[in-house]
Amino acid sequence: MAERERLICLSEQLRDGGDGVRFLVGEEPAFAVRYAGVVHGYLNRCAHVPVELDWLEGKFFDLTGHYLLCAVHGAHYEPRTGFCVMGPCKGGRLPQLTMRERGGEVFVVEEGP
Repeated sequence: MAERERLICLSEQLRDGGDGVRFLVGEEPAFAVRYAGVVHGYLNRCAHVPVELDWLEGKFFDLTGHYLLCAVHGAHYEPRTGFCVMGPCKGGRLPQLTMRERGGEVFVVEEGP
């Protein structure tokens, strides 16, 4: 299968520890955030129960801006890896997506024919 990149947003739309950008991968909800200067992408599905993390659209970080937070269960995820460090799914992981950033744009990498 070949890789293809799909434009998600402009780089300036993602600020460290700030709001994320929602998008779809197939029919699955997903999101991208910036943490420590790097863009990270995940399927928007808690590792505990398959519900979306954000309580308001794009609100994925906790108040400190250091953890991704499931608004339903309180699970805390490490933004670089999607690893759950606290909550009912401790040790679980968010499904990670391959993201690329160049020329002021953010792309998700998808497998395709």
